[in-house]
Amino acid sequence: MSSPIPFYKYHALGNDYIVLNPAEAGDCLTTDSIRLICHRNYGVGSDGILLGPFEDPAKTIALKIFNPDGSQAEKSGNGLRIFTRYLYDKGLIGSNRVTIHTAGGPVQARVFEDGKLISVDMGRVRFDSRSIPVAGPEREVINEKIKVNDRIMQFCAATIGNPHCVILQPEISAAETKELGPLIENEPRFPNRTNVQFMKVVDRSNIQIEIWERGAGYTLASGSSSSAAAAVAYRLGLCDGQITVQMPGGKIEIEIAEDFAVSMTGTVTRVAEGVFYPEMFGNGPD
Repeated sequence: MSSPIPFYKYHALGNDYIVLNPAEAGDCLTTDSIRLICHRNYGVGSDGILLGPFEDPAKTIALKIFNPDGSQAEKSGNGLRIFTRYLYDKGLIGSNRVTIHTAGGPVQARVFEDGKLISVDMGRVRFDSRSIPVAGPEREVINEKIKVNDRIMQFCAATIGNPHCVILQPEISAAETKELGPLIENEPRFPNRTNVQFMKVVDRSNIQIEIWERGAGYTLASGSSSSAAAAVAYRLGLCDGQITVQMPGGKIEIEIAEDFAVSMTGTVTRVAEGVFYPEMFGNGPD
């Protein structure tokens, strides 16, 4: 790596991502370099990296999503909104609906308010154990028990292209999420690890969540977590199909169809663009 590499940074409700174009980034993305880029002292700092667009012969747009630990994520709602804004800012798409292919399946996105508001059709939420996956017999994973730090809690599991564990609580906090989130993420019943949401139902149109993201840690906001938690609240009959999800970073609007297809709408903010200099990659933490 001998030349500076352009990068573009955005955040969606405080959940920040760096976008890299594969034509500009070349082969710079190893596990170690991803960790370094996302490091908030030794790199630019972010909750993940979005690598795209990739185009296949059919001219479809594809995206790869990387967590700060270097692992690849199947899908990210905030990442998809940010990537859609990046495509719009670069003049690669207009305000018409666009299909983006991810490892967790295709999604459709649309731009509003000159890119500041993005809507994404996230796909269908599923609760079956084989799809998520969750160990054990094939079943819907609804209202099961999990023991963490000598505490027994009730959870539902879901997938929207990536795995989620939603724990319903009368009250939620960042402290509890940071304490229990990493333990639940790596609980053996989740063979691919899992994202974790602690959820409080406020009323039939509002929920609050605290989020521990697989491979990223405590997170201010998450689109896929919002989608999964809202779908669980709807599946349990605690909320109607139009749900505002309140997170520490802000609010996302979720619409859930009868077949659990989810549409998510939220803001995106353009933060900065610049270049990575080659010397950064030789001066990371030991």
